[in-house]
Amino acid sequence: MDISLVAAPFLLAAPAAGVMGFAIQRGATCTVAAVDEVITRRSLRRLASLVEAAVWVAGGLLLAQMLGRLPSMPAGYALSGWTVLGGALLGLGAFINRACVFGAIARFGSGEWVYLVTPLGFYVGCLSAGPAFAMPSPQKLPYGSPVLQAPAWAAALFVLFVIGRLAWLFWPGGPRAAKVPLAERVRSAMASRIWSPHAATTIIGITFCCMLMLVGAWAYTDVLAELAHGTAASLLARGLLLLALLLGAAWGGWTAGRFRSTRITAAQAVQCFVGGVLMGWGSLLIPGGNDGLILVGMPLLWPYAWVAFAAMCLAIGSAQLALKVRAPRGARP
Repeated sequence: MDISLVAAPFLLAAPAAGVMGFAIQRGATCTVAAVDEVITRRSLRRLASLVEAAVWVAGGLLLAQMLGRLPSMPAGYALSGWTVLGGALLGLGAFINRACVFGAIARFGSGEWVYLVTPLGFYVGCLSAGPAFAMPSPQKLPYGSPVLQAPAWAAALFVLFVIGRLAWLFWPGGPRAAKVPLAERVRSAMASRIWSPHAATTIIGITFCCMLMLVGAWAYTDVLAELAHGTAASLLARGLLLLALLLGAAWGGWTAGRFRSTRITAAQAVQCFVGGVLMGWGSLLIPGGNDGLILVGMPLLWPYAWVAFAAMCLAIGSAQLALKVRAPRGARP
């Protein structure tokens, strides 16, 4: 039996994964939805909230380093044409899938069972990326993250940011206008049917930092990629973290009244499988899925992660615009 199953870090990380799944479902934190909001509503709210998740993780890393509790961090990778191609494939796959890897979790939490096919397609994509692309091994950077070389006052700035963000979250009318006790406000926020993107990404950033401190850098797409190449460590424990993530998303959908068990059609299954394969290919070329980019690469200020995420967003936006152009007048794409 994997000893990590009974270790205190895992026992603490599993509830954090569940809360993260709950937040992903309630806040609908999906890159596809964020790009669509930019195109249709001319709003950057969802996209900015995804970037804010990276800010929360970066600040958490700074505090952990200041306290001497920083775990081993993954290396960065050199920026190349493969990075851009990988980001574009990641975006195209998310568009075909109608959800990125975050969005797939949210849709599963709403009872759209077909999105269980997406991780399967992602796994197959990771298996087949080598034969499909004659690419060299990603080149690791010989230096550490610039975030972890930041001065101590940067951590103090993050503390001020946390205070301001939590005050905005729980006292939108200001402390004097808030007559409801804080505990009641927290319960009310948790019971809200739909969370704002900023509230959801705040919770995602905090819970990911908790898991980072407890079990190291963890993204479920990384587990699938490692499983495809036979390099996964503590597979059973990390698989149960994925299960906790899915259960948290289902709990979020059920308590919000959004859970509707839907029938799986062959066309939908093919769509999710193809989208998953493309996202698997992209994640190997970058390397990293969009969850790993947002929650690991971008917080560490690795240039390849920011470029790949930008390429992903451009690919999604281009595909959405092309679909709108081809749609008949008055029809909804």
